[in-house]
Amino acid sequence: MFGRNSRYLIWGLFGCIGVVMIVYVAGRGGPCLEPWHTEILTAEFTAQKVDAIRSLDDYRHLEDKLFTQLEEQVYGRVGTGPAYALVRYSAGSAADPQRRNPNWNRSFELSTNSPVGGALLLHGMSDSPYSLRALGAALNQRNYWVIGLRLPGHGTAPSGLLNVKWEDMAAAVRLSMAHLASKVGQKPIHILGYSTGAPLALNFALDALEGKASPLPASLVLISPAIGLHPAAKLAGLMNGLSVIPGLGRFAWLSIEPEFDPFKYNSFATNAGIQVYRLTRDVARRIADRGRSGPRKNFPPTLVFQSAVDATVSTNALVDNFLKHLAPDGHELVLFDINRLAAKATLLINDPAPLSDRLMTDETLPFTVTLVTNESPQSRQVLARRKAPLSKVAAEIKRLDLSWPAEVISLSHVALPFPLDDPLYGQRLPEDDKVLFLGQMAIRGERGLLRISSDWLLRLRYNPFYDYLESRTLGWVDDAGGRQAFSITGRGS
Repeated sequence: MFGRNSRYLIWGLFGCIGVVMIVYVAGRGGPCLEPWHTEILTAEFTAQKVDAIRSLDDYRHLEDKLFTQLEEQVYGRVGTGPAYALVRYSAGSAADPQRRNPNWNRSFELSTNSPVGGALLLHGMSDSPYSLRALGAALNQRNYWVIGLRLPGHGTAPSGLLNVKWEDMAAAVRLSMAHLASKVGQKPIHILGYSTGAPLALNFALDALEGKASPLPASLVLISPAIGLHPAAKLAGLMNGLSVIPGLGRFAWLSIEPEFDPFKYNSFATNAGIQVYRLTRDVARRIADRGRSGPRKNFPPTLVFQSAVDATVSTNALVDNFLKHLAPDGHELVLFDINRLAAKATLLINDPAPLSDRLMTDETLPFTVTLVTNESPQSRQVLARRKAPLSKVAAEIKRLDLSWPAEVISLSHVALPFPLDDPLYGQRLPEDDKVLFLGQMAIRGERGLLRISSDWLLRLRYNPFYDYLESRTLGWVDDAGGRQAFSITGRGS
């Protein structure tokens, strides 16, 4: 009969066949792919088109062609009527962004007659310029010339993320910064990056410091920055490779969800995860390489806002892969704690207290740490504890005129840039019940009834402390601009 090695070989063969069958079944199951998952829009900008697309105006003209393609290839294949009332790509539906003026999926520009500087807004992966529109409006009111850039692959259909590369996004950032420089001259230009927009901002700043791009940003404001991801992100490359096998096309998607959000994709392409991983790894490597010769000096003053709990990015990586490598010359991390009144330790899977305690007592950290937390475990009122660089104790404690909503236990990765009154993601239902609202919804019933995941319903989508985030951002940008003006002219602005 068979020898021991032969039996192992046979069992190993059966095991491999079993794995292949499981993978094949998994790749063929699940929701059907819709036109917005499969149609490829060829008018999208890529880094290879820079010879033809040389300015932001060229980029926006190409964007017009892109949205015409979207209308023809996606909207034209989707039905209308009551059955499609919440389908984003059904013309005239409640979720159709084309009903809204402006359509915040497109790049936008907010000009001013006497600009004091410029600001470039970079949204996150699968998002749109809508995510930073509130901050953009606040900056424009202070006479900043503002560009909200639609990054390549975004604002159209989830299929736009199947082939996009982070280098395409970086090329669009360079066009936007050059455009801002043409509008504001030598006045300071700032970059605000949300989620994946944050490493894109860091990539540009590093290029500018190395003489590969210009101008050097006067400051950076990073919100929920994607600096470090879960190690499982490495597996996205394997999944994407399997997607080319006939019948396994669904492996090109980490999630396939109904599309009812007018300004964000609910479905997430595997390639999108790959590009975030490639970008964050490249930025972390460049920062670490420069850190080996000593703290990174002359880096643009950087203000970071981060939730102590974030299911998308790693706060530890933000500190260890970026902030710890900077010189102590004007950088700050603002960390939003969980609601200590509502969060009972016995119900928490992972209490972020050890992280915040470490940051607030580590005297080696070369950046300011501000912890926004409950005044006490018995109060919903919040205060800000501020610890200076290379210090072991908080030197300043400021009571804020803010408090936790009773129903909110923490912030989330997606919540930080949205104010309480955001008409789509905010705290209160709009008075017009015909207006689509995706904010705080109290939906109760039996599980398994809705196509929307419980994770989606539970995740907070607005920031109860947005006013604090906005005021800190405006102050940071104003101060950094003043410092740059002084260094250029030898006098105050």
